[in-house]
Amino acid sequence: MTAAVRAEFRKFFTTRMWWGMAIAIFVAGAGLSVLFGFLLTQPQDPTDAARGIPTGTPEQVANSVYTSGLQVGYLLLLVIGVMQIGSEYRHKTITSTFLSVPRRVRLMWAKVIALLGIGVVYGLISMVASVVAGAIVLSARGHEAFPTAGVIRTLVLSLLVLGLWALIGLGAGILIPNQVAALLISVGVAWIVEPIAGVLLGLWDWGREHIVMYLPTAASQAVVNGVTQSGPNAAPHLEWWAGALVLAAYAAVLAGFGSWRTVHSDIS
Repeated sequence: MTAAVRAEFRKFFTTRMWWGMAIAIFVAGAGLSVLFGFLLTQPQDPTDAARGIPTGTPEQVANSVYTSGLQVGYLLLLVIGVMQIGSEYRHKTITSTFLSVPRRVRLMWAKVIALLGIGVVYGLISMVASVVAGAIVLSARGHEAFPTAGVIRTLVLSLLVLGLWALIGLGAGILIPNQVAALLISVGVAWIVEPIAGVLLGLWDWGREHIVMYLPTAASQAVVNGVTQSGPNAAPHLEWWAGALVLAAYAAVLAGFGSWRTVHSDIS
């Protein structure tokens, strides 16, 4: 198992893609934390909550600033998850991979462990960029950089979120055999279809109260416990632990079913 995991890491970190995405995540984390730092530290009007303008406690403000680059991060990890298996089929290396690790279950576990590790690596890169830049802005604007211990918990959980999105990408890459199609569909669903669906469901009372909170993006936002929209038309949100369980369920179903299919399918 150790050799298989090491081989998966080597496959990824010996390509030029890893440092290109590392730069993108670093820049996104730093840039968005500065932007959100200025936006969320504007003086709040007492009527903001009643008008549905996003508001939050000092802890939620810090969480939102430090995790503002998370959406870019999990989209990139989604892409990495798709390519971790999709490139094997596209470049016809899946046969040699299975020959080198004949036990397919062990190989799929190695890919899962490697993707979780890759998620942690990129999460740390994003965390360093966003915390340094965000803390400077918060301090300059008269806010505490770490108002409560909950901020540390949020930063740790953001690593888990990125790893789980990588596993969602792994499942999508297996279930959609064509790598290009898998990339377009998975990114399109996460970036375009799901946000639009969330808005449309939010117009329907039952959908806003019972469906929107369980969408992957909404669950990810619940994990970080950031600034949320308030008011009578605001959609309810899950507790951070419930959001983590929902996102883990998505990853388990997609990566689990995809791995089962890979283990039992013929490779030519």
